[in-house]
Amino acid sequence: MFNQKDPIRSEESYAARSAQPRQKPFVLWRELIPAYLSPAIMASIGGIVNADKVLQLRALTTIGGASLLMALWIGLWLRKRGSHTRWVVKTPRVIVVGCFALAGAMLGLMASWGISNVLHIVNPSLSWTWLDHIGFDFPLSGALACTIMTWRWRASFTK
Repeated sequence: MFNQKDPIRSEESYAARSAQPRQKPFVLWRELIPAYLSPAIMASIGGIVNADKVLQLRALTTIGGASLLMALWIGLWLRKRGSHTRWVVKTPRVIVVGCFALAGAMLGLMASWGISNVLHIVNPSLSWTWLDHIGFDFPLSGALACTIMTWRWRASFTK
């Protein structure tokens, strides 16, 4: 029944509102959980299947931890400045996510290069096993974290 005095509360508008999906706000701490767990679980499965203890340890530290830090960084930026940046809002989601994934991979590559060089300068005789792998772990974790965070932010922003 259509209520002419109050068209918002008529039955038709209730049906139209209930058909639309409910919008979920972007909550940073809630979005950080899949950004940490997804790469950590994927890498852990690979470590369990191959019986590689180093990969299992890297999954929880350098892969998951780097992904968490990168997701925190990109999530803070998206929450504060993302909606005010025109190309992030107007460009199709796939292109924006691809650009942020490349940026995350580049930032992870620079971080791994910087950390490995600084640690070799500080203590050249020290040999850490995880240091050899961060050249692969950080860029991959950065790309995954930026992809997950940007995809979920755009999903909450565009609905």
